[in-house]
Amino acid sequence: MISWISRILVPLVISYIVGFGVLSKRPVFDDFLAGAKDGAKTAAELLPTLAGLLTAVGVIRASGLLEAVCDCLSGPAQWLHLPTQLIPLTLVRLISNSAATGLALDIFKSYGPDSYLGMAASVMMSSTETVFYCVSIYFGSIHLTKTRYVLPGALIATAAGIGASVFFSKPI
Repeated sequence: MISWISRILVPLVISYIVGFGVLSKRPVFDDFLAGAKDGAKTAAELLPTLAGLLTAVGVIRASGLLEAVCDCLSGPAQWLHLPTQLIPLTLVRLISNSAATGLALDIFKSYGPDSYLGMAASVMMSSTETVFYCVSIYFGSIHLTKTRYVLPGALIATAAGIGASVFFSKPI
């Protein structure tokens, strides 16, 4: 049943949108082209930010800076009951989802997906956000420089997600 719903849902939504536009006497194809043009313009404006973030993550991982920072944070992490193996995932997740996915896969290969670390990494990946990536992309796309309480709020929410991933993944 779920498989059938997933196959029919996309064509149904597209048909609904086109049908609503036709019944509203809107130039559906012209609206689609205008939206695609605006989307391509936005993507082109965001490309330098995206390239900079991906380059920064690559440089941080390749230079050994990530390992050095993780070594420095291992003491506070142990005090907070955060396994030291999850520190790199915690830090990289703030910047890049794809790099964090690679680190999570490394944890799965080393410890197994059903281990405590594998479960904690999985919950962390689903309960945290790429804060700096999202803030730079979303606010950069509208050229907004004063983010006010967005960054502190997002970092607090991420800390709560990290804490929840460690707490709820512990074996009983």
